[in-house]
Amino acid sequence: MTGEKISLIQGAGGKAMMKLISDIFLKELKLKSAGRVGLDALDDGATITIGDKTLVLTTDSHTVKPLFFPGGDIGRLAVAGTINDLAVMGAKPLAMSCAMVLEEGFPMEDLTKITRSMDATSREVGCAMVTGDLKVMERSALDGAILTTTGVGVADTLVTDRGIRSGNKIIVTGTVGDHGITILAHREGIAVDVDLTSDVAPLWETIEAALKVGGITAMKDPTRGGLAAALNEMVSKTGVGIVLRESDIPISEPVKAIGEMLGIDPLQITNEGKAIIAVVPGKTEEVLAAIRKTKYGREASVIGDVTKDRPGDVVLDTIIGGKRLLESPIGDPAPRIC
Repeated sequence: MTGEKISLIQGAGGKAMMKLISDIFLKELKLKSAGRVGLDALDDGATITIGDKTLVLTTDSHTVKPLFFPGGDIGRLAVAGTINDLAVMGAKPLAMSCAMVLEEGFPMEDLTKITRSMDATSREVGCAMVTGDLKVMERSALDGAILTTTGVGVADTLVTDRGIRSGNKIIVTGTVGDHGITILAHREGIAVDVDLTSDVAPLWETIEAALKVGGITAMKDPTRGGLAAALNEMVSKTGVGIVLRESDIPISEPVKAIGEMLGIDPLQITNEGKAIIAVVPGKTEEVLAAIRKTKYGREASVIGDVTKDRPGDVVLDTIIGGKRLLESPIGDPAPRIC
């Protein structure tokens, strides 16, 4: 390890980042838990037990480029991302903090827009922004802005990403690949005459609707590395396999077209307004119906099954009739996407 340097790929959410976390953080941080779920669980958050209450805590940094993009900006991204990390663990978001690092010369107008966006997004789920911090670095020491958001919520029924069991059905709450493909197209200046928009959104209403039905065994937020990384992480923790039906995975036509143009698989790129939900068979249709009634769940679909066969693998039944292994990417195909 002596002489090794950090690379961009190690912060991209794929296999390289997971290895770094295991080799450094899980090894060197000895005190890793304050409740049922600690750092070593590598879930979307961790728990703190206070009396009979289970609090969920999560934190994330955001370095998206560009800061403003079709469908949102870094402010909406930061707030929605933290809300979603709480939601997929079954926690109602209660409060948030935000630490901002800005570059000297950052436009006041842009800062105002970002702050208003953060407020509007948090208001969607009633999650108050209660504290924060601000630092300014000299010009050229930073590319614009970095936002770090931390959220706390309370879970009446805690859900983790390792609860999937053989026989469960896999639901995704909407089209995949929207955020990553939108950012890439916008960043590269690709002119498109179709509606290509980030899916960034706070999902508590959608998740709450599913939880009220019941039968939820596991959930995951498919951000960096997309659907592929999230599902592979889930099966790696449980010793089961997943079989997906490519024909049932919702992908918009613009995302398919730009993905093919750029050579990027929409299943392996970031989402910022979707959740993966594993549910027992007897509740699947009821959960799906409840999700579809919510603002951000209208295009939800049952996309696969959890199986005892091929433990640790995610297998894709392709549209052309074959099968292929859907592997977690080594890193995200696009840096600074969230």
